[in-house]
Amino acid sequence: MRNDHLPQSDPDRREFREEAESLWRITLAPATWAAHFVTSYAIAAVVCAKAPTLLPHARLALLMATGLALAVILWLGWRAWRQWDYRTTGDYTNALGEAEDRHQFLGHAAVLLALISAIGVVYGTLPVLLLETCR
Repeated sequence: MRNDHLPQSDPDRREFREEAESLWRITLAPATWAAHFVTSYAIAAVVCAKAPTLLPHARLALLMATGLALAVILWLGWRAWRQWDYRTTGDYTNALGEAEDRHQFLGHAAVLLALISAIGVVYGTLPVLLLETCR
């Protein structure tokens, strides 16, 4: 039987808010990578198709977008690293399945996703740096 009519206690609300933030933290780094990828290739396609003379300006804009995407991913990874709390606990695994273990696991997963996302952004930027022309 559910007790929906009972108010939640403050620790329950705090825990729910932290877990909701953890789930957002997990999704935002890959979403940043995806947005960077789509934006980079869309700008390159439009510039090469419609105005190849603007390629140097597009390259500069894409490098600035890469810097912004990496800064966002770095910030998300740093927050996830603090949530993982490996340095304090010294525990790589969270096998007990308690609320704190789940919280740290979500931080660990977010750190790894931020790392993969940063690598993806760098690899997605390499063609911008290496290609001289649209042909």
